[in-house]
Amino acid sequence: MKKLVLLATSLLLLQACKNDVKTSEDLSETTTTETPTEKTTAQKIAAANGFENWKEVSELNFTFNVDRGEDNHYERSWTWNPKTNEVIMVTPNGRVEFDRDSLNEKTRGADASFINDKYWLMAPFHLVTDEGTTISEEENVLAPLSKKELDKITLTYGPEGGYTPGDAYDFYYDDDFMVNEWTFRKGNDSVPSMMTTWEDYEDFNGLKFAKMHQDSTGGFKLYFTNISVK
Repeated sequence: MKKLVLLATSLLLLQACKNDVKTSEDLSETTTTETPTEKTTAQKIAAANGFENWKEVSELNFTFNVDRGEDNHYERSWTWNPKTNEVIMVTPNGRVEFDRDSLNEKTRGADASFINDKYWLMAPFHLVTDEGTTISEEENVLAPLSKKELDKITLTYGPEGGYTPGDAYDFYYDDDFMVNEWTFRKGNDSVPSMMTTWEDYEDFNGLKFAKMHQDSTGGFKLYFTNISVK
C-alpha cells in the first residue's frame, strides 16, 4: 500500500512590539492579517482523528486480528517506529524485524502485510498523506451498511506504485467528520470488494482509532487489540 508522508507545518515569524503601551500613531497604522485557509474535507477527517498529534509519535504498537466465524482467527502484532521506519512483526509463525527504507526479497512480504494492517488502523490519515491520489465527494448519500444518510469522500489511487495500485475507498462520515463505515473497491471497480463498519473508537494519546470493523452479517470481524502510542 502507500507510504505515509508527514505534512510539514509552515512557521510564521511574528515581530514583537518594543513597547507595551501603544501610542496613537501605533493605533492608526494599518495592519493586515492572513485569513486562515478553510480545511478541506480530507483535512477535517484527519484532524478529527488526531492527525496533528502524529508528528509526536515515536512508537506505535498494535495487534491486527481477523475472525471469520467462531473457529477461524488470525492475528499479527506490530511495533513501528515511524521516525526511523523500523518495524517488528510477530505472528504465530515467528518474528520478523525490518527497515522499511531498505527492503529485500525476504522482508517485502512482511512490509506488504504491515502496510495493509496499518492502513486499516490509520486510513483517515491517508486521506491527506498519500500521493498520486484523487479525491471526490458527495453529500447526503445512503451509507450501504447502516442505511443512514451520511456524506461520502472517495480516495482513488493512481494506476502505478504501491502494492495495490488503482484501488478506491469510499469513506462515509458523520457531522463530526468521523468515519462510520467504508467500502473498498479493488481496481476502482464499481462493485464493492468489501464493506465494513468503523466503530468502537478510542483515544490513544491524542490519536483516535476505530478498533472494530465488521461486515453486514457479523461473520467477518477485523479488529485491533494491544494498541499503545508513545
